[in-house]
Amino acid sequence: MDLLRPLAERLHALAPSCGHSRLVAVDGHAGSGKSTFAGRLAAAAEGPVPVLHLDDLATHEELFDWTGRMLEEVVEPLAQGRAARFHPYDWNLRRFLPPRVLPAAPLVLVEGVGAGRRALRPHLAALLWMDHPAQRSWARGRGRDGPELAAFWDGWMRAESAHFAADPSRPFADLLVQECPEGYLWRKPPGGAPSQGPECHRE
Repeated sequence: MDLLRPLAERLHALAPSCGHSRLVAVDGHAGSGKSTFAGRLAAAAEGPVPVLHLDDLATHEELFDWTGRMLEEVVEPLAQGRAARFHPYDWNLRRFLPPRVLPAAPLVLVEGVGAGRRALRPHLAALLWMDHPAQRSWARGRGRDGPELAAFWDGWMRAESAHFAADPSRPFADLLVQECPEGYLWRKPPGGAPSQGPECHRE
């Protein structure tokens, strides 16, 4: 059995938070592994689990000013039990694309920097924080994206620091998720023991 399955089952067992859906945020610094973790968590669950990437809502000019689009295009329809239709942003073309459907599934993951922000927390069933230090996360992101995006990363780091200074997510996390050499551990903050014992999730 996939050892992320217990976490997926735990999230499925939560009370619905947005209509009939359990909206679960995966937040953390850029480069902390949110997208990979969210994808693996979704794959470990029984039944389809849609994943919304906040990179699809942010833009070059609005790195963190996407709350209105999130509430209007995603949260509002899900709260009414309807599939969401949001316009994903193309970072190469610098424009929004035709709408994409996000099903109103029992469990929906939202991953991205700021997923656990103040305006969204009332609609969340749980907030997971990727507990990876900022500087190490940013260094990994820079290495992944290459020198051609160095200027973007300089601006991003300033914007992310300002965002979390004004609207932190980690203090409100229900679980802290840590990478280990062969998978993940998760624990309740602060200082809780790993909820699945000493073993990591192994691929």
